[in-house]
Amino acid sequence: MRVLLLGADGFIGRRVTDRLLVDQELQVTVLGRRDSADIRFDLTTGSPGALARFLDAVAPQVVINCAGATYGSSRTLIRANTLAVATVCEAIRRSREPARLVHVGSAAEYGPVPGGVPVSEAAEPRPVGPYGVSKLAGTELVLASGLDAAVLRVFDVVGPGAPTASLFGRLAEGLRRALERDEPQVRMPDLSGYRDFVDVRDVARAIRAAAVSAATGVINIGSGHAVRAREAAQLLVRASGFEGAIVEENRQVVLPAQAAGSADHLVPHPGQHHLPGHRPAEPRPAEARMAPGEPVPWRQADVRTARDRLGWRTQVPLEESLGDVWLETACRV
Repeated sequence: MRVLLLGADGFIGRRVTDRLLVDQELQVTVLGRRDSADIRFDLTTGSPGALARFLDAVAPQVVINCAGATYGSSRTLIRANTLAVATVCEAIRRSREPARLVHVGSAAEYGPVPGGVPVSEAAEPRPVGPYGVSKLAGTELVLASGLDAAVLRVFDVVGPGAPTASLFGRLAEGLRRALERDEPQVRMPDLSGYRDFVDVRDVARAIRAAAVSAATGVINIGSGHAVRAREAAQLLVRASGFEGAIVEENRQVVLPAQAAGSADHLVPHPGQHHLPGHRPAEPRPAEARMAPGEPVPWRQADVRTARDRLGWRTQVPLEESLGDVWLETACRV
């Protein structure tokens, strides 16, 4: 199967590249802005007609779009997450043999959801902020394109390669700096929110599964469990061996690293399926304070569609995922 991969240099795209290149059944071509790409093309400035000519030359059976932006101005986000998607959809429509499209969306498209329950693909999206709005616009373009297309609405991605601007990328860098300088604390934003963390390698597996499937429409990709960000952060602290404190800037809550305990503290909310040996965490999600910049105190995926239509489920535990984040950070020269 011939696959054209867009966005191979991003956090998710790098892992998708690794996954696809070892698959003997796939012939992968990478299109992107960097010299390392097989085809040099900028989705934010290039025309659909020019991209269509590349599609005709490669004749992919599947196009995987991992391209996009997570941070930046509203203009940057719209160009990367909406305009670029419009270019991709129009180019595929214009090509001689329109390919299947697998597009990477985001759980930020849902916006605020009721606490304590998983959100399904049928939920009405209500994004907050330019990122969620731009990603939802891209998803709507894909769904309205008339193409054979699936949108994987990915929840909170963690794992090795996490950007330093991300929550755990920032924490890992802060821990490394504190250990190097013998500092007593690391400052972080509010960690009271609940998130559905999924390892980037599991996301890559889901994208591969979607590429070779016939599934269409929106499909949630997450662990199916909501975990308090504070508890997840404690796993990273424990992996680092840091014995100081984590200070949440806007709450001024100091969490001694020694109180991190074991992974037994890491649990879904009461009423959800508990992992073996786990116990409920307090307080309830309804009481959780909103994180700065994203007033969404609770996020948990309903992953039944991914299980039923892709035959996919997560394999990498959160503790292993965050341990790998620390290992990569600690070994970076």
